Order: sequence, then structure tokens, then C-alpha cells
Amino acid sequence: MKVWIKLLIGAILGIALGHFAPDNQKFMDSLVWLERFVLSIGRYAIIPVLVFSLAISIYELRQDGQFWPLVIKNLLLIAGISMLVIGIGVLATLAFPPSRIPIMADEQLDVIRLDVAENIKDLFPYNMFSVLAGEGVYLFPVYVFAFFFGMGLSYDKSYSKPIISITDSLSRIFLHISSFIIEILGFIMIVLSAYWMIRFKGVLQAGIFFDLICLLWIIAIVLGFGILPLFLYFIRPKINPWAVLYGSLGPAIAAFFSGDINFSLPVLIQHTKENFGVRRRSNVVSMALFSTFCRAGSAMVAAVAFIFIFKSYSRLGISFSEVMSIGVRAFLISFLLARHPGDGAYTALTVLCVGYGQGFEAGCLILKPMAFFLIAVGTFLDVMIASFSAYAIARLNGYVIEEKSMKHFV
Repeated sequence: MKVWIKLLIGAILGIALGHFAPDNQKFMDSLVWLERFVLSIGRYAIIPVLVFSLAISIYELRQDGQFWPLVIKNLLLIAGISMLVIGIGVLATLAFPPSRIPIMADEQLDVIRLDVAENIKDLFPYNMFSVLAGEGVYLFPVYVFAFFFGMGLSYDKSYSKPIISITDSLSRIFLHISSFIIEILGFIMIVLSAYWMIRFKGVLQAGIFFDLICLLWIIAIVLGFGILPLFLYFIRPKINPWAVLYGSLGPAIAAFFSGDINFSLPVLIQHTKENFGVRRRSNVVSMALFSTFCRAGSAMVAAVAFIFIFKSYSRLGISFSEVMSIGVRAFLISFLLARHPGDGAYTALTVLCVGYGQGFEAGCLILKPMAFFLIAVGTFLDVMIASFSAYAIARLNGYVIEEKSMKHFV
């Protein structure tokens, strides 16, 4: 059975379970514990996969003389697609503004901030190996470690040749372990989607977020299943973008119900390799860069939500300069969410509210009950962007081994 079908069946079963679940605090506490447990299972092998796969990929790209050109092309695409996605979200919100909701921010504001200085400091801990013993939340230091490891493999072939072989073998071994975990994600998805559905029921019963939910659904569907695949038409020789979309369904389902980009990364790496034939050297480098710097989907959701809050707070219209300010802030925040793999959209929204000031500091509390939904939509778009972009970069640079037919997709 294909992975995306397993995930879809698990999601459907979980949604049914969540819909008919008892309104019982003990049951909810158990589900919260189970959610944390299954998320840990999904992220279990991610650090060794990234360390060894990224290191050997950097080494191979350096041997080809293509490492820095590939990195630059990825970063340029990240900047361009971030502007596009955030711009589309902002324009859609202005064209179809959701109705206002009553102000309910009577809770204490969560202390959420993007401590850029601390994040940079953590890239180089006192002990180089300590990044491998972390919790697997902030992966950027792991990428830095893998970068120097990969660079070091080119030092002297007479010394590094045995280590190159070992690193390559470990990369393949841990990718195989990761593939085994992916095979059982259908069961994990039952827990994640059940907990998601219980919270979604509560949001629907509140009855005041319906317009925003519909708007975000529409934006996500149009972007994820329409606009982003259509850009693949510009790649030559011509390809079928809908085949690429079909091959991305597994990561999309995993991203939406987990809301965690680190949980989705193993599925994403496997699908781009097995479905699209993207070579490891291009695939892993692109995934590392996009998962770290391209959180455009989460930033776009935050921008849409902030405009919604702005209109709920103020009866005055929103000016062009304010729209531009929100868009630019969201664009900059999209590069700074590496430490927030599981709450990117809500973190971005909180930072937008606090940074904008003028009485909007606690505005994010209006949408706190539906934070999980904002995170789900944002992560879904982040993963779809990474999937399409990794394939496009590999195709344009000759790193696709073979074009596979859809019947051979995993």
C-alpha cells in the first residue's frame, strides 16, 4: 500500500475517532501524551539521517564543484517564493476580508520571541558534538556540524577515504531506518488527526472563526494544489506538474496533521527521492535549506491572521503602507523560524503582534483557540513549497536520476 494511502486512512480513522470522542478530561490528557509520544517516534531518526546524508552530500557536491552554486540557487528560490506566497496571502485577505470577531484577549500574553542572537550563538556550542545530543527541535546547529563534517571529508583522500565510505554507509542505513518508521506512520496519524479533530470541533462550536478558517482553506488549496504546481510548467524539458503534486501527498498529510516540519522531513526526503528520483546530494541540501529558511507558508498564515486581528481591533481601514509593513515583517520572520518547527505560524503571528505594537501586542490571543489550525495550514504549505522546489532545483541542475511513473511512487 502506498504511503499516502496509509496516512490518509489513518487520518480518516483519527478524524472519526476525534468526532465521536467523549468529552472527558482524562481522555484528553491521554491523547495529549500520545501526541507527544508519536511525534517523537516520527522524529526519532531525523538527526542521524541529516548528519550523515548532508555530510556526504556536501562532499559529493564539492567533488562536482557544484556545492555553492546549488546553495545560491536554493537561497534565491527561497527568497522569490517567500515573496510570492506571502504576497498572495495578503492580497487574498484584502480582497476577501473575514468578518470581525469580538475581542476576547483576557489571558496573559505568552512570552514568545525570536531570539536571533541566541540562535546564532547556539550554532557553535563549546562542544561540537553536543548538537547531536539535542532534542531534535532546533536543527540548524546540526546542519552546521554536517557542513563542517562534509567539508572535512575533502581534506586528504588518503586519510578520509575510509571515513567517506563509512559516512555513505551510515547515511544509507539511517535512511533505511527512517523508511521503516515511515511505514508505520499510518498508525501514528490516527492519534494526530484525532487530537486535531477534537480541537477543530471546539473551534467550529465557537462559531466566530468560520470566515478565517474558510479563507485559509481556500488560500492553502489554491496555493498548494494550483499555483505552486503550475510553476513547474516553466521547467524544460516539459514535465507533468500533477504527477509531482500526487507524489507530494504523503508529506502534505503528515505536515497538516502533525503541524511539525521536523516530523515531516523524513517523509519529505523519502518521497522526493523515491517518487521523483532526486539524487541525495541535491535532495538533502535543498531540504536542509528550505526547512531552515523557507517558512513562507507559516509566515503567510501569520500575515493573514494579523490582518484579520487588525480589522477586528480597528474600525478604520488598513492603509497601503500598513499592508506593506505587515508583508515585509512577515517576509523577514519567515527566515527566522528554524527554532519553531512545531508552532511556526502562531509564533510568527505573536512576533508580528508584539513587533507592530500600537496596542496589538496581545492581539494573537484572539486566535489562540485556533492556533493549531494556523500551524497546520502553515506547515502544510511549508512542506509543499519544499517538495516542489527541491524537485525543480534538482531537475534544472541535472540531479534527477530518472523520471518515474506514478504507479511506481511509494
